[in-house]
Amino acid sequence: MFTAKANKIFQEVINDYHIKDDVYQDFVNKYDKEEDLIAHLLYRKCWIDTVQWHYEDIIRDPNINPVDALVLKRKIDASNQDRTDMVEYIDAYFLEEFKNVTSKKNATINTESPAWGIDRLSILALKVYHMNEEATRENASENHQKNCQKKLDVLLEQRVDLSLAIDTLLNDIKDGDKYMKVYKQMKMYNDDELNPVLRSQK
Repeated sequence: MFTAKANKIFQEVINDYHIKDDVYQDFVNKYDKEEDLIAHLLYRKCWIDTVQWHYEDIIRDPNINPVDALVLKRKIDASNQDRTDMVEYIDAYFLEEFKNVTSKKNATINTESPAWGIDRLSILALKVYHMNEEATRENASENHQKNCQKKLDVLLEQRVDLSLAIDTLLNDIKDGDKYMKVYKQMKMYNDDELNPVLRSQK
């Protein structure tokens, strides 16, 4: 199933990132896009999510220097744009994959595209990793560990359910029971024509 591959790559990314555990480390994609395009895209997607996860931790430091916080906010904005772009690249992959499928007359569209489900799966991998850290942290109280283990159990169940839902959607599209469309996100705040603040600076 597709999500077995995705979940494996996401875990690989998170483990690779935490070798240095540094938001400023160089990114190297372990998958060649010519040999395995979807693996290449999934690895990049989860790396973006992993770095941004740690950006979000850093910016919540109550003692952070305001100038540093502004620089970091700009990085988070750029990361959000990269994340959205990667979702669209992944959906473009599936559009190409299913381009020869003829949808049945009674086929329906899903509430979200495959790649947005995969986006949630990538974030979920990060939640599982970090909740497991808390559930097993030796200097945490027993009560903290137990509470985090309960949350981890829910997250693991959620990953099973979400994986099944994504695989089912992909199979339904392949069989013509569902069809997909890709709507560009059309974010306005980065566009110097659509954001009135940016437009006024031109």
